[in-house]
Amino acid sequence: MITSTAEALAALGVGPLTAEQRRALDEDGFFVVPDVLTPGEVAEMRAEWDRLRGIEGELGGHEVHIEPGAPRLSNLFNKSAAFDRCLACGPTMAAAHYLLGEIRVYSLNGRDPLKGQGQQPLHSDVPRVHAADWRVVNSMVMLDDMTPDNGPTRVVPGSHRWVPINVPDVNMAEVTEIKVTPEDRAIMPKDPTAPHPKEVRVTGRAGSVAVINGHIWHGGTRNESGARRRVLHLAIGRRDLPQQLNEREHLTPELLARSGPAQRYLLDIEGAEPRVFGYPPLPKEVRTWTAVEAVDAQG
Repeated sequence: MITSTAEALAALGVGPLTAEQRRALDEDGFFVVPDVLTPGEVAEMRAEWDRLRGIEGELGGHEVHIEPGAPRLSNLFNKSAAFDRCLACGPTMAAAHYLLGEIRVYSLNGRDPLKGQGQQPLHSDVPRVHAADWRVVNSMVMLDDMTPDNGPTRVVPGSHRWVPINVPDVNMAEVTEIKVTPEDRAIMPKDPTAPHPKEVRVTGRAGSVAVINGHIWHGGTRNESGARRRVLHLAIGRRDLPQQLNEREHLTPELLARSGPAQRYLLDIEGAEPRVFGYPPLPKEVRTWTAVEAVDAQG
């Protein structure tokens, strides 16, 4: 049995970040690595993406939330072995171990903005209750080229050290509200969907991985060209905090059977019993992406 992140990552062949990647993550809050996946791996995951979308349609992503204009998928480890390789995604796993220490999978979701849609407000993935309270490392595993005009993710370098904004309500964990000071309020955008003067659009070829500190201000942009922009959001969380998707509650016998000790540790399913048999059921109602509004701190 594996009992630590270091053991799990070593078993999967995941090495440490480079000095430049550490610098970029610390100072800018993100970095991009090309050619992490081979064309064959990308093709297999694209095919499985489209197969699952054909099954779930407008309910895709329901385990977390749906988003009008940007078809989603969630709970992907339990739905296809094609996505298992994400557990050995070196840039993401190494960054999470470096920043968070002991880790486990937070979630694996997918997003594909449609033509003319996909604009998101700038947001942070998770709250923070003190300066070093890093909670999540997220990443964009690019299954299609992410270009300047097909809805690339925008990030504001350095904003991971600023006040969290527009945190999705499903990610608040034990934090009940985002309190902001007058100084925080002064830098928060009045229109979080508008371009930020310091934003950078993240682009890359299919097979690339963009890694972000989950507290950075970021968001999807409008897909102007209509070209496919399928991206997996591989998010890794601090092990002492809740997962966005509780893998034990969604565990299938197929995932358990094909997982080795390292995978079971990172999914946190060691000793668990399968809970879902057959294709995971679709609900009658789904929740929509909703952000938490900040409140002014009391003096």
